[in-house]
Amino acid sequence: MISYAPLFKTMADNNISSYALFKQGFPKATYHSIRQGNSVSTNTINMLCKILKCPISDIIEYIDEDNEPLL
Repeated sequence: MISYAPLFKTMADNNISSYALFKQGFPKATYHSIRQGNSVSTNTINMLCKILKCPISDIIEYIDEDNEPLL
């Protein structure tokens, strides 16, 4: 599962509000979709990295929900 917890931690650590993202051109609907845990495009991740000046690992993380192999 992909988690956006690092995004919200990065925002909090840097005192960046959702309003600050919106002022930089980040779509409100996309932000609210992320808050609900919905998937987003790599373009969205790229935009967040650019706005926040951070690596991808500060935006998303993978959490293994089970230990079973995929194949």
